[in-house]
Amino acid sequence: MGDRPTRSDYVAWRTVTTRWRDDDAYGHLNNATYYELFDTAVNAYLYEATGVDVRRLPQIGVVAETSCRYFRELGFPAPIETGLVVDKVGRSSVIYRIGLFQGDSEEAAAEGRFVHVYVDNTDPERPSTTMPDVIRAAVEPLLTGR
Repeated sequence: MGDRPTRSDYVAWRTVTTRWRDDDAYGHLNNATYYELFDTAVNAYLYEATGVDVRRLPQIGVVAETSCRYFRELGFPAPIETGLVVDKVGRSSVIYRIGLFQGDSEEAAAEGRFVHVYVDNTDPERPSTTMPDVIRAAVEPLLTGR
């Protein structure tokens, strides 16, 4: 996966507004903000695609892994477009990729990997469990076929 992703690599889109505080002392988007954008892209999609408050399901997705590949700087004040795609849907997990774009560039400025593992939200130990059908139905259309 050494190639820089392009807009055509993603299926679901969301535009987010950047804020003054998103930039760090070096004048570009703070590293932690990239991860906030990944989290927002995934969970906003799940809310909209399922029509339910995913936090209230008996099985919830917890983040098991995240990473980011940076290609060029992003920053305030221009909005950022997030592209979302799913690489794999398992019994209890989903692997997402999120591309971040700013301006009219066809190439991503950054790409995140975000893994949700579903756990039993009714058990204090939160053991892994089967993904809810409503989530599976929402994420399968985003599969890339890789």
